[in-house]
Amino acid sequence: MDWMKMPPLASLKAFHAFAETGNVVQAGALLNVSHAAISQQLRALERHLGAALLDRSGKSMVLTAEGEKLARALHLGFGAIGDAVADLMHFTEDRPVHVSLTPSFAASWLMPRLPAFQADHPDIPLMLDPSPKQVDLRPGGVEVAIRYGNGNWPGLNAELLLQSPIVIVAAPSLLKGRGAMTPDELSQLPWLEELGTTEASSWLARQGVKHGPRAGRIALPGNLVLEGLRSGQGVSVTVRHFVEPDIQAGRIVELFCEPGEGGYYIVTGDVPLRPAVKVFVGWLRRQTGRM
Repeated sequence: MDWMKMPPLASLKAFHAFAETGNVVQAGALLNVSHAAISQQLRALERHLGAALLDRSGKSMVLTAEGEKLARALHLGFGAIGDAVADLMHFTEDRPVHVSLTPSFAASWLMPRLPAFQADHPDIPLMLDPSPKQVDLRPGGVEVAIRYGNGNWPGLNAELLLQSPIVIVAAPSLLKGRGAMTPDELSQLPWLEELGTTEASSWLARQGVKHGPRAGRIALPGNLVLEGLRSGQGVSVTVRHFVEPDIQAGRIVELFCEPGEGGYYIVTGDVPLRPAVKVFVGWLRRQTGRM
C-alpha cells in the first residue's frame, strides 16, 4: 500500500459518518465535531481523490456512484477494525494482572493480604510469578513487579511500597549461646539463601570475607528459607520486616543490619496501565497507607 496516496484518516472518518447518517449534522454529532467541520473534511477528501463523492444538486447531499463505492469499502474496513478493537479490549479486560515478585515477599507479605483483595475485587484475576529474577515489563506480559532495591531503575516507574533494611539473622539454636560474631566467624556456619540469588557470598564479600560459607549453603524458595532459618538450619540474609516478630520474640537473633534506604517498590513500565492493573496498584498502596 502506498501510504503517501492515502487520504487523511479524519476525512475518511467524516465521510464514513456521513455515509452512515446521510446528514452532516448527525455525522458531526457522531464524531463530536461541528457540521461545518464535516463539510470541510468532505470537500478535502474530494480534492485529495480528484473525484466527486457527493451530489449537491438537490436539497440534500447524496452519494455519487464513486461515493457509494468508497462508502462500501469504508464500511467493511472500519467494521473490521472496530470488531478487532472490541475483541482486544474484551481480551485485556479478562486477562489476569500478571505480577512478578520474590517468593519471600509473596509468602510473607502478599499472600496473607490477598483474601481481602479477592473479596473486594472478585472480578479481577491475578497471576503471581514468584521469582527472584528481574523480568521485562511490557503490555501483554508481566505488568507489575515488586522488587527490593533503591528504586533507581531507568526506563521504569518505581514507587516505594515498604521500606525495610537488610539484616543478617540466625536462630539461637544455631548460634549456641554465642553473641556478637564477626563476618568471618559467621562464614564458618551453614547459610540459607533464596533460589536464584547469591546473597550469602555477596554479603560476606562486602564485609571483606574472600570465601563463601565454609559449612555449606542451601538454596531454597523464599518461604522455606524463613522456615529453615527459624528452625536453626542456617544463617540468612533477609528483609527485617519479614522477621521482625521473630526478632522481638527472641526466636531469631539480628547479627548485622545493612544501612541504607532500601525497600520494596511497585515497579511498572513507562506505558499506560490497564484499569485492572491500576486497581491492583492502588490496593497495594492502601496496604501501607501510601496513596
